[in-house]
Amino acid sequence: MAPVVVSESQGVRTLHLGSDLVQGAMRVARPYALELEYTRQMMFPLLLRPDAWPRRVLQVGLGSASLTRFLGKHRPEAKLTVIELLPDVVLAARQHFKLPPEDERLRIVVGDGADYMARTSSRFDLVIVDGFDGEGSPGMLDAPPFLASVPPRLAPRGLAVFNLLTGRWGSEASIGRIRTAFDGHVLVLPRCDAGNTIALAANEPFGKFSPTKMKLAAARVKRETGLDLVATAMQVAK
Repeated sequence: MAPVVVSESQGVRTLHLGSDLVQGAMRVARPYALELEYTRQMMFPLLLRPDAWPRRVLQVGLGSASLTRFLGKHRPEAKLTVIELLPDVVLAARQHFKLPPEDERLRIVVGDGADYMARTSSRFDLVIVDGFDGEGSPGMLDAPPFLASVPPRLAPRGLAVFNLLTGRWGSEASIGRIRTAFDGHVLVLPRCDAGNTIALAANEPFGKFSPTKMKLAAARVKRETGLDLVATAMQVAK
């Protein structure tokens, strides 16, 4: 098992699993802000649904708890279930990354995300998939059986969001597997500078993204959370 390492530079604390690959980051002075671009893009679903959404969230892969903290603060009515394979990652998130304590709103499950998805009968408004080992491999989280298990677990108008590492072979094969699982209902966001690609998926078509609609949605989310996704929204609307 790769060792969990926490480092800090210029006010930013980062999480690693036995390599230089950053598994998560938190600016110490702003713990509820999303420091990494890909985490900001993973919250793009907030633009596509009402301001009270989501109410039930499943997060596969805890990392530095960035998305957990963000949703806990800005969606206080939401109930979050987080699945994390490595107990040491949960411990590091508690000790170094301000992971909120478990309560009726937050449940942390130490276990395999693919196994959990295969067993659960719960349905979620938002499913977040962001799990990698120290070498950047998502393992079974990129395999057809896991991906096929996600659509039945979405509530009506639910969305799934996947963090894909471009890596040596690119992300097209992963996107293709997600398209197959979701009957083609996939929206791929512009690639992040660090190489991450974020894909959104749903059980129904996404519809049209008019510039006016997307600009208004981005302005609403920025007003609610401080998250600025205007540039991404305008690229999607083109």
